[in-house]
Amino acid sequence: MSDARALRELFLLDEDVVFLNHGSFGACPRPVFEVYQAWQRELERQPVAFLGRRYFDLMAAARARLADYVGCDTDDLVYVSNATTGVNLVARSVSLGPGDEVLITDHEYGACERALRFLCAKRGASLRTVAIDAPVTTAEAFEDAVWSAVGPRTRLLMVSHITSPTGLVLPIEGLCRRARAAGVLTLVDGAHGPGQLPLDLRAIGADFYAGNCHKWMCGPKGAGFLYARREVQHQLEPLIIGWGWQPESWRPSVSPFIDQLEHTGTRDLAPFLAVPAAIDFQREHDWPRVRERSARLLREARARLLALPGVEALHPDDPAWTRQMEAVTVAWDDPFDLAARLYASHRVEVPVYAWNGRTVLRVSMQGYNDHADVDALIAALEQQLLPAAVETRY
Repeated sequence: MSDARALRELFLLDEDVVFLNHGSFGACPRPVFEVYQAWQRELERQPVAFLGRRYFDLMAAARARLADYVGCDTDDLVYVSNATTGVNLVARSVSLGPGDEVLITDHEYGACERALRFLCAKRGASLRTVAIDAPVTTAEAFEDAVWSAVGPRTRLLMVSHITSPTGLVLPIEGLCRRARAAGVLTLVDGAHGPGQLPLDLRAIGADFYAGNCHKWMCGPKGAGFLYARREVQHQLEPLIIGWGWQPESWRPSVSPFIDQLEHTGTRDLAPFLAVPAAIDFQREHDWPRVRERSARLLREARARLLALPGVEALHPDDPAWTRQMEAVTVAWDDPFDLAARLYASHRVEVPVYAWNGRTVLRVSMQGYNDHADVDALIAALEQQLLPAAVETRY
């Protein structure tokens, strides 16, 4: 197993930065990045052969590796640029009309919430947001709170697997079962799931699952996927109409789902084709152990964060709620000011933002992080928060 320092040397990250923000955009290890660049060079060496003759076999092989990693059949997922693209694809395909309703929680990612709000407004449907108080209590209470908002006109339920603003691992399996029984479609925003969690998409039971490969899987930027259960694939409409729509007889055809959604014109395939290299990288470095080490380090960071003045938890002291991201609230009026101070004065890269009227700081722990990174974060926050706490007291 690679220790944190050895792993850090395999990443291209700036050594002068305490990088505790893997969750925002990920970070690609050098060996994976080299494979990514090699695929780009291979394309440019003979573009016609690459895109005209090799495309279908190359993409099928890359889909097969990813499908095995996330626990589904090869032809039940397609590569897309990112999870937001996958969410948009589903949102634009779901049949919605006046009086219909889409349901989300207030822990959802802003870009995906905007996509649903945009589509609902165009079609006369309603976007309903369920407020989930934080700190949360139990998985059962969360599930019941969401399901209690489902009504007779609810057509789609979107919920995150791991929430972006609050870092919570949500109990989505029960919601998917309830929704299936009630005839409500489910869309899981899995931007942070692949790589943080061992996935079995068949067992989760969602109708649609949009995931990223560039975050916790450590693939290149521009690699994501959309999974759809075989029974609902026919409901999806392509965002781009191209050769995949009613393909020519000479073209290899897999299914309308694959043909229409994946074959969208000339584009860089390198991010998708490098995903198997990211999967290999994790296998070579015993990633289950790396994830567990990162989770232990995160629990240490959580305890030390909560000992600081004005810092409060968003979930109980139960590791089931988190994996490699921890979000806490901080007593600071301007989140962007605090983030800027941490970076400018301490070279600590950690996101601080506003959520539901509170200032939230979110820490990511990846395999390259170690105790020194936690020490640097706590020292930086002490310098910023302790004087503020004294000023507030007096």
